[in-house]
Parts: sequence; C-alpha cells; structure tokens
Amino acid sequence: MFYAPLYSGFFYVLATVSLAADPYVYFDWTVTYLTASPLGPVLNLTTNWNVVINVKNNLDEPLLFTWDGIQHRKNSWQDGVLGTNCPIPAGWNWTYEFQVKDQIGSFFYFPSLNFQKASGGYGGIIVNNRDVIPLPFALPDGDVILLIGDWHTKSHKELRKDVENGNGLGVPDGVLINGFGPYRYDEALVQEGITYQIVNVDPGKTYRFRVHNVGISTSLNFRIQNHNLLLVETEGSYTVQQNYSDMDIHVGQSYSFLVTMDQDASSDYYIVASPRYVNSTAKASAAAILHYSNSRGPPSGPLPDPPNELDSSFSMNQARSIRWNISAGAARPNPQGSFQYGQITVTDVYVILNKPAELIDGKWRTTLNGISYLPPSTPLKLAQQYNVSGVYKLDFPNKFMDRPPKVDVSLINGTFKGFTEIIFQNNDTAVQTYHMDGYAFFVVGMDFGVWTENSRSTYNKWDGVARCTTQVFPGAWTAILVYLDNAGIWNLRAENLNSWYLGQEVYVSVVNPEADKSEVSLPDNTIYCGELSSLQKDQAQRFKFSDAPPFSNVSRMVLVALIIVLAEKVNNAKMRQDIVVIVSFYTSTR
Repeated sequence: MFYAPLYSGFFYVLATVSLAADPYVYFDWTVTYLTASPLGPVLNLTTNWNVVINVKNNLDEPLLFTWDGIQHRKNSWQDGVLGTNCPIPAGWNWTYEFQVKDQIGSFFYFPSLNFQKASGGYGGIIVNNRDVIPLPFALPDGDVILLIGDWHTKSHKELRKDVENGNGLGVPDGVLINGFGPYRYDEALVQEGITYQIVNVDPGKTYRFRVHNVGISTSLNFRIQNHNLLLVETEGSYTVQQNYSDMDIHVGQSYSFLVTMDQDASSDYYIVASPRYVNSTAKASAAAILHYSNSRGPPSGPLPDPPNELDSSFSMNQARSIRWNISAGAARPNPQGSFQYGQITVTDVYVILNKPAELIDGKWRTTLNGISYLPPSTPLKLAQQYNVSGVYKLDFPNKFMDRPPKVDVSLINGTFKGFTEIIFQNNDTAVQTYHMDGYAFFVVGMDFGVWTENSRSTYNKWDGVARCTTQVFPGAWTAILVYLDNAGIWNLRAENLNSWYLGQEVYVSVVNPEADKSEVSLPDNTIYCGELSSLQKDQAQRFKFSDAPPFSNVSRMVLVALIIVLAEKVNNAKMRQDIVVIVSFYTSTR
C-alpha cells in the first residue's frame, strides 16, 4: 500500500523565485512500502512554472503518477496513464517534466495503476496566481490542505482481487482526513486513542481550505462545526462566492473554501467528512480538530449532522448552485476570452451510458456504451507516434449500441478545435464521477431520468462552472461541453476506482491536422514497452536522479523537512504495509 510522509506545516516559495523567466522546480521522489500516513508531498507551484519530478520506483510492481486537473498543454506524454506512458518498472526511475501552463487552483496527484491509489501515495497540488493576477478575494491568512477519503484495511492487491472476482469493495472500514482517523463511530470496530489531524488557527482570521476527495469509491459530505464554508474555487475555476453549511464532495473532486474563525473559543470544533449514499448501520466518519489558539478545551457534543443520508435531490441542487465567477481575472478554460459558450456551435455529441459490472467472456467488466476498455501493451500515444497499426480503433460509438457488451480498444475521434457535447447517463446504483485529462469542461446540466434532446432547454448557457471532474447521480444524467484544442490522446474515465479498474474509461484522440511545432515532441527518456520494447535500452544506472543542478549551484533553494507519522489502525487487524514518497525539493530560475 502507499503511505507517505506528512508535512509538519505548509511552505511557500513565491517570494524566493524571480518571475523574469518561467522558473523550474525540482523534486526527487522515492516511492516505497511503509506503514505511515498515506500522504505524499504537497506540490506548491505558481502559474507557468516548469515542474521536474524524478520518480524512483522502489515497489514490487510497475508505477505511474497522474496529475489530476493539470492540463499538460500539448504534452500528453506527461499524463501518467497507460494510454500515454509505459509504466515505470519496479527498480527503475523516470522523470516527469511539465509546465503548469495558464492554470490556477487546487488539484492533486495519485498513482494511476493496479488499484494502487487505494493504498495512498496521493498529495495536493497548489497552483498559485502570479502576482500580476489578483485574487477575487482578500488574501487569506493561511492555506490548509485537507485530503479526505474512504479507507479499507485490505491492501490494494486484495481489493483489486475482490473487484476482479465480482465481489465489490463493500462499505469502507473508515474515512481519513490527511491520513488521520477515523472518528470512533463504533467502539467495537474502532479502537481508543485514535489520533486526529489538528488544524491550528487564530481567532478572527480567515483561512483557505483546499479539500480533495482522494478516496476510491465513496462520496463524502464535508463540514466544519459551527462555521460557514464560503466556496471560492473548484478545480481551477473561481466560483461565484456562496456560503454553504456543508458540501458533498464526490470522488476525485476538489474545492476551495474561505473559512473565517468567527466563533468563540470555549472549545475546539470538529472538521468532519462522512460517507454519502452508503447503506450501512456503521457511519464511518472522519474527524479532524479545528483548534483556536485561545481555545479553552476539546470539542464537545456529537459530530455535526450531515444532510439526509440518501437525499440525492439535495446534493444535485447543491451541485447546480455552483456557478462560475465570470468577472474574476484568472487563467480560464478555452475558448479563452469567450464567456458565451452557450452560443458556440456544437461539433460532436456523445451520449455515454455506463452499466454496473457484468460478466464478459467470463470476467467481470464495466462498460461505457457497451465497450469495456482494455489497455493494450503498447500505449496509444506511442503507437500513434510510431504508426504501429492494430493497437486501437477510432470508432467509439456516440451512443449506446444495442448489442452484447465487448472488450475493445476503441477511441473517440475528437475534432481538433471542435466543441464537443458529452452526456453521461448513469445506469448504475451508485454516484459515479467522471474525469477528463487535458481539459477543463463546462458543466452545463444535470437531472434525474433519461437525457433527451429536449433536456438541452434546461442547460446553463452562461455561467456553468468549468472543472475537470463531475458527478453523475444514479438514474440521472450530467452534460458537459468541452473545446478540444489541446492536441494529444487524453483519458476520459470513471474516478470510482472499481469502475475504472474494470474498464470504464475511453481515450479521446485530438490531432491537429496541420503541422504544430508547439506540440511537445517525444521525450528523450521515453520508456518503451509492448510492440516497441525492442527500442528500450536497459537503464545503465537505475535510480539515477534528475539532471537538475547540484545544491551548491542552485539559487534560491528550499529544503523540506519530512515527518513520517504512523497511521492508526482502524481495528485490531494487522497494520498494512503501505507506500511512502520520500522527497527532496528545490527551485531554480535556470
């Protein structure tokens, strides 16, 4: 399983880096098994920075990291999914190099292969505004990252075997906040002495809470006892500022809230993440502690109540209320400069229907439009680069086909600079979330029932929020619009890990028909596999770190001290061996 070190605090490097040129920031990561808190280091970046991350794979299986929400403009080589990259073999290292181009906001990363996300190895990504682009709110007094997610005591290898056998994941054993918890919701299941994350604050100050659902299958309701959540940003888009008492955060989604410390300090307050739409008598919530500097005692009373457990109408109305702040000056999704996306002619329409896991050729699989994606041994992008025939087909159907389901490698043939409408129709019994790499898309509509042509009359054609991950409620649909101007091959997937692992994904091929010198070429350090394995040279010096300049030659250097925190057991079962990311960090204006 994956576990990683926890920071003792947050660090900022904005003041130390010249903006005369786009700076480089370097990380060296060693990924290994360890029993610790399941968090990786925070990537604290600024728009247009170049990021170099050398990953040393000390696991016993292949590894890739994907960067949820980072668009990798014209550089899908760095996306870290099987459609674009060969896995990093055990005992090898590979260096990611990408630019956080024209983006701001809150994102996260995680391991994308083999159900490894269920064991941690994830971490937050902050992309700050440059100084010349003002925030649409007063500068907060502090920045807090909270990674919330469901947790199972089984290893990721055991969980993926369960899913392969059609057994499902079952109810999570707990919910964690930054690797701590869970709340002692059941004295028989959860031992005494659980350690909680403590967030230290000062009275009267306002903090930015960046909250990410990094779990594998469970929607969570987030709330802070007696405090309002002022929503200001989601996945790179500033939102119309609205107060919420709580927020449903679905798998893979990220939100930023401003929270003002306006309560008295008679006690601390609970920060809570609890499951939604889970039919179980055990309410496996997570709790953290909001500690005022002048607090006179621990939090009192039970955890604050969540919304009605199974009321999906509440959650849908809440999602519909989230609007894009079209007056904020910031990085924007394409078409840049145009806020009237509702008046742009749609080029292609895809109605994508999912179904629960079913047996296909004797194996449990999930499908989109009747097709279960099976990754070929040769990554799609490499096959395209080298004109390897027979690896994939550009024939993904634009609607559900009434035919037996099948396993295939079928891609969406995207129209370069086309405006594509995608409708997700959820025929499963659980909330599903869908994510698209390489893009932010406009969420323009969602409703219960079956989508029809008449459903377009309900679309928000003015200020639908632009994001990269959207929820689709059971027995309902969600519609998005996306402008396909980012050349490459991009993953469109279920973020629910069990659905994704069994085949609920498709890739979108976006090819510029004209020669595009700005598209990033094949990296020099490409790993070859599948039909191109003969091109691979063995790494003569495995675990060789990146070619960043040595510390003595680096101007404006920042080192990050790491503290490894032991995870608490959810029950008396043997503690899992999980994965740690050990990191060194520095920046340069190279």
